[in-house]
Amino acid sequence: MALDNATATFLAKMAEGGGKALHEMTVGEARGLTAHLRTLYGKGPEVDRIEEVRVETATGPFPSRVVVPRGEVRGVLVWYHGGGWVIGAMDDFDTLVRKLAVRTKCAVLQVDYRMAPEHRFPTAADDAYAALEWAAANVGRVTGGPTNVPIVVGGDSAGGNLSAVVARRARDRGGPRIAMQLLVYPVTDADFERPTYVAKENQLMLSRDSMVWFWDHYAPRKQDRLSPDASPLRATDLSRLPPAVVVTAEHDVLRDEGEDYAKALEAAGVDVTFKRFEGQMHGFFTMVNVLPGADAGLEYVASALDRQLAKPNGSARSGS
Repeated sequence: MALDNATATFLAKMAEGGGKALHEMTVGEARGLTAHLRTLYGKGPEVDRIEEVRVETATGPFPSRVVVPRGEVRGVLVWYHGGGWVIGAMDDFDTLVRKLAVRTKCAVLQVDYRMAPEHRFPTAADDAYAALEWAAANVGRVTGGPTNVPIVVGGDSAGGNLSAVVARRARDRGGPRIAMQLLVYPVTDADFERPTYVAKENQLMLSRDSMVWFWDHYAPRKQDRLSPDASPLRATDLSRLPPAVVVTAEHDVLRDEGEDYAKALEAAGVDVTFKRFEGQMHGFFTMVNVLPGADAGLEYVASALDRQLAKPNGSARSGS
């Protein structure tokens, strides 16, 4: 299926501006690109409360942000943004996070994990897990009251990668119970020769070259890329992990590895809800108020979360 009209029009307008491909940019230039895209998203919905917080780790602190919707809060969503572990800032995803909070009725901990190349692998993974532990230890502070609510992890692209890593670490370390993992076109394997990686029609805002650029900044050593903390698909045991929502985009270099991860989870006995969004490209989920696919993607993920939290055991926080 071809790109949908909205996406094709958006890409045509972006092309009119000229400029470098992402993999030809400096890190500073690439970070400026996400800041520019932020101006297109508009203002998100009103929420009850926003609080800037600080997560301490053995190697240093990093900031995060709590976004609490109005009304009853039924859970905590720990959200990791995308950007190849190199680009992206909390303000770049403010509109999306507000929409997530309002639609899911969850307080969102928006994690501003430290990024490469200043902080290479495994810093982002370590920060992601530290944020989960912080959320579990501060549930009442995050929600503004309720403490016996489920904790969910989620993210897009590199954030989906971190969500998958955190879910497995929590299982192996006897960490906080995770009610669900939301994996939006996640990075799951450092393999640049998969069919969707080399397909010409997938070389769009995210291309094979740009993924190589991201990996070279985040985990330049081959042995690090083979670690399941960098490539979750390479984990030898995916059993006993939280139920997962996996979303992929048809025109995305990451499509194959995301779908392979969904299949691997299912084969390990994990409850998986999966959908490939036809006619969409990588990044569609975060382009709220720009691409109609963003609202469709958010609604799909939120509806799956609704069903999970409605189950008798979906809201329990204790256990692992």
